[in-house]
Amino acid sequence: MGGRLLRQLRESGAALRAAAGNPDLRRLELALAALVVGQWSYTVVVAVYAYHQGGAAAVGLVGLIRMLPAAFAAPLTALFADRYRRQRVLLVAAILEGLGVGVTAAAVLADVRSLLVYGITAGVQLATTAAVPARAALIPSIARSPEELTAANVTATTIDSVGAFAGPAVAGILVGFADVGIVLAVVTAVFAGAVVLLGRISPDERPDVQARSVELTGELLAGVRALAGETKLAVLTGLYASQTFVAGALNVLIVVVALELLDLGDAGVGYLNAAIGIGGLAGAAFMFALVAGTRRLAPHFALGMALWGLPMLLLALWTQPIFAFAVLGLLGVGNTLVDVAGVTLLQRAVPDAVLARVFGVLESLTWGTIALGSIAASGLVAALGSRGALAVAGGLLPMLTVLSWRQLAALDARPPDTAAIQLLRGTPMFAPLPPAVIEALAGALEEVRVSAGDVVFLRGEPGERFYLIAHGEVEVEVDREPVVLGPGDFFGEIALLENVPRTATVRARTPVEAYALPGGAFVAAVTGHAESEEAADLVIAARLGSATSRGASV
Repeated sequence: MGGRLLRQLRESGAALRAAAGNPDLRRLELALAALVVGQWSYTVVVAVYAYHQGGAAAVGLVGLIRMLPAAFAAPLTALFADRYRRQRVLLVAAILEGLGVGVTAAAVLADVRSLLVYGITAGVQLATTAAVPARAALIPSIARSPEELTAANVTATTIDSVGAFAGPAVAGILVGFADVGIVLAVVTAVFAGAVVLLGRISPDERPDVQARSVELTGELLAGVRALAGETKLAVLTGLYASQTFVAGALNVLIVVVALELLDLGDAGVGYLNAAIGIGGLAGAAFMFALVAGTRRLAPHFALGMALWGLPMLLLALWTQPIFAFAVLGLLGVGNTLVDVAGVTLLQRAVPDAVLARVFGVLESLTWGTIALGSIAASGLVAALGSRGALAVAGGLLPMLTVLSWRQLAALDARPPDTAAIQLLRGTPMFAPLPPAVIEALAGALEEVRVSAGDVVFLRGEPGERFYLIAHGEVEVEVDREPVVLGPGDFFGEIALLENVPRTATVRARTPVEAYALPGGAFVAAVTGHAESEEAADLVIAARLGSATSRGASV
């Protein structure tokens, strides 16, 4: 047992060192640190400004003005990161955030009407809704291995946790010494630092605009369809939404616990939130130690969901200050596990072409369910009392996780087939794709066995799948001499990419073992990457232009 743990730690350390040695990942993480500190600082400074303008009601108003438009806009702003190069989208979003903070500073210093200042904050939040999906979708393009991907996500979550402390702390110190407008100018400089770092990241190899235009409504709904079209992804998304719903409820319940059950006073609210933050850092350390275990992330996600709910159940039974701090620390651990495991599972399972829009859907769900959770918690407290509300909210996530475990486990139940990955990497259209995308495609492959003489598909049939030959040979029967394809070859791409019926019959010449990739996953992968699409165009041109080329138009 001890030897296995040491080996795990060595492998995790190697993955973390590899991630730290990746220049683009390093720049991205440093830029993320600046963005997170800047965003938290901005939130606190704006809240202080609003309080001085109109008290607690003004703080609530500015929160509503910022968050409500963001909830509706997230799917639209996320679309940019699927249509354009994600590094550029993230860079532009950071520039817009920094400009918005600078304009806020100028407006405050010029003593303009407070409602105008609040409106500017809404624009800053809209830029953030574009940045978050772009960042989540960019990381898999930069990571050079699945282990490096998990290491990068752990680092990003750690930065989020530290930023939740550092940003408010920095803002609090500065506001104590300088005017709000001056502090906002300092925060603008923080965003400028992030912009410089993002500008030095190598642009990802995506086409600036997708070659195949689609109706806007269809594009906006692509993220929803990707999640709803596969049961295990729909379940993961539902669990995510449930967790953010409970997080919204906790925003209310933690105040109730501090003031009514523990009698800690106003400062107690901050202390209990700090316990969650400290637990988040402990969860990051736990995930750092398990970075090498990237093949089995569903159990970590389930454990995180349990650690989110059980502390609230325990607080409903026993309310002592020291105990409350301890169990809320466990909740913080669970929060990190859910974030790291859930994000990585989605990055591995969702087609790259719609990945940003999927995270846009999650952003929209996050803002919406947090609001609903806050409203629900108020109703639960009124109906069931403080302890009853804690018990209901705490029991929800463990119950849902148990009920959906089979679908959740299916996300990583089957380890990637090494032979299939090698076949994908040896195919010109897939060779340029990031490792995380290759792994996702390998997980979508289906094994196909065909007896000698049997037909794989007939000319004139609709194209539904792309095929990679592992063993055996097939004949591609066209109007001319049949073309023989063997191990490592592929067929079926033209009908999918050109949206035409099969233009040839493919028959097994010997017993054949092959892998089939569903058409939707194939088209999304190839058309979502500039080099892959260029390679596909070359293959199609060669096959259509020569009867003796490596394959034929099928």
